[in-house]
Amino acid sequence: MSILSWRRGGVSLLLGLGLVGGPAGVQAQTFDYSQGHSHIPYLYRPYTPPPVPQPTLANSPRVNDLIRQGKLYLSLQDTIYLALENNLDIAVARYEPFIAASELLRARGGFVTGTGIGPFGVSGAALDGRVSSNLWIERSRFPLNNPFLTGAGTLAAPKFNRNLATGDFSYTQGFTTGTAFRIGYESQRSFTNPSGNLFNHNIQTGLSVAVSQPLTNGFGFAQNARAIRVAKNNRQISDQTFAQQVMDIVSRVKTAYWELIFAREDVKVKEQSLALAEKLYRDNKRQVEIGTLAPIEVVRAESEVARTRQDLIVSQTSLLQQQIVMKDLVSKNPTEPLLALIEIEPTDRPDIPDVPEVIPVQDAIQIAMERRPEVISAQLDIQNRNLDTKAARNALLPSVEAFAFYTGVGLSGLGRFCADPRFSVSSCPVPPTVAESTGLGRSVTRAWQGDFPDYGFGINISLPIKNRVAQADAARAEIAQRQSETRYRRTVNSIVVEVRNAQIALEQNRARIDAAIKSRQLFEETLNAEEKKFQLGASTIFQVIQAQRDLAQARSLEVRALVDFKRTQVDFDRALGRTLERSNISLDDAKTGVVTARTSSGSSAPF
Repeated sequence: MSILSWRRGGVSLLLGLGLVGGPAGVQAQTFDYSQGHSHIPYLYRPYTPPPVPQPTLANSPRVNDLIRQGKLYLSLQDTIYLALENNLDIAVARYEPFIAASELLRARGGFVTGTGIGPFGVSGAALDGRVSSNLWIERSRFPLNNPFLTGAGTLAAPKFNRNLATGDFSYTQGFTTGTAFRIGYESQRSFTNPSGNLFNHNIQTGLSVAVSQPLTNGFGFAQNARAIRVAKNNRQISDQTFAQQVMDIVSRVKTAYWELIFAREDVKVKEQSLALAEKLYRDNKRQVEIGTLAPIEVVRAESEVARTRQDLIVSQTSLLQQQIVMKDLVSKNPTEPLLALIEIEPTDRPDIPDVPEVIPVQDAIQIAMERRPEVISAQLDIQNRNLDTKAARNALLPSVEAFAFYTGVGLSGLGRFCADPRFSVSSCPVPPTVAESTGLGRSVTRAWQGDFPDYGFGINISLPIKNRVAQADAARAEIAQRQSETRYRRTVNSIVVEVRNAQIALEQNRARIDAAIKSRQLFEETLNAEEKKFQLGASTIFQVIQAQRDLAQARSLEVRALVDFKRTQVDFDRALGRTLERSNISLDDAKTGVVTARTSSGSSAPF
């Protein structure tokens, strides 16, 4: 063989292996687990596991892109993007739609509910066709009890030898109508010694077709397509559940972001209070030194410095704790050396809204009914319960199944007989006559031509006497349906209450901002007045300290009101089911964990 022939053979072998095994790597991100592998173009792919990538437990590159000068600068939008890429709760929930898709794949290949009762019913038929084949060779020896029936005569040894080779092939297929059919082929080659058969070294072939169709229990799509329809609905429910989890986590991220801002602003307020207390302490100490103030006032001012310093330490601790919470929400590994000790610097400011968003209550409720994942999931659950109820009602009926079958049989082989009927083949005084000498092809041809047909049709009937299992299943399905309908109404009522409360809270917190601003302005003027009066001797150190405390509290309440308003906006968006839309993210980005949006805080500056 030439070298060129060897090369061609090698290329052909490699191509053949490629058709059987397929490519080594498959992108799992684009793999549809509801479809599975196909035989085309790679024959062996359905017998290999679908690709499931290893989880990525390293932080996304966006974290490094947002670090500048030893700080992690985060806008609210960047924080949301980091959560989509790194939050482990979202990463865990991301597998649920894939699991639901695999359940749909299982349902598409499941068994039909036809009973297959009786000798000719097709049992065990699945929506995924199944090819079965058996091949065996057998050699056996038996003692003979009546050698005359075999034609061996009385002088033959009392034993019977048989060589048998059998091969069969069948294909079984079920359909969602309940129909099932089976095509079979069987061929058997045998030789016996002694033998009374005409053909010894004979080949017998059978070609068969059988079809069965339930007429009552198991008929139609109610039972046989129920699992597929339920799996499709469950896949949608899984998507809605995932969307709900993403909305909840994004809402948590937004809330944590604004709480981080409050903690930072509260630290600033406490620093200002400490600065005022230290200034008062220094002024009092100077006046005591020149003899214009009693020494006790220095002690009083020093006590106030210690109290405000303690408040500052508490606020700083709260800030550190809030940063830990934020790192856990937006990173897969908050203990990573680059991230563990770094400080988060939020770049957005809780602005003062002109007027709160005003949506009529009925319109807000209608928006929530159309967008809330819980409502959509509850509606799909009702559909599933309806499918279960229809299937259970169908299963109450007696089993009546029509069937039909046809089998063609062919026989060929080597046949010999003695022309003198008084003698057997072994004792024939003249050479035996050859009756026929053919092989497998002749046997198959006879079976295909129908020279020896066997066909028929009929009805199988199975009638449960009390039918208690089916009655219990039907009752359970009906009860579950009523429960699902009631649960849906409860879900709707809860959402209506949530929308109304969120809208009321939005209006209330907007009013709190105005009151907090006015209160802070009042206490600023009060403190200025008390300081001037104290310098003129018309006030006391106690009144000045009290004014400082009132101002610090008013500043904290102002920041608290601003942050609470942002939190109620987050709750209002969640109540209306528009969190993802208001956060400029898509569910597809959440499913893949890859956000293509640019870093928004690159041009932002901390405040």
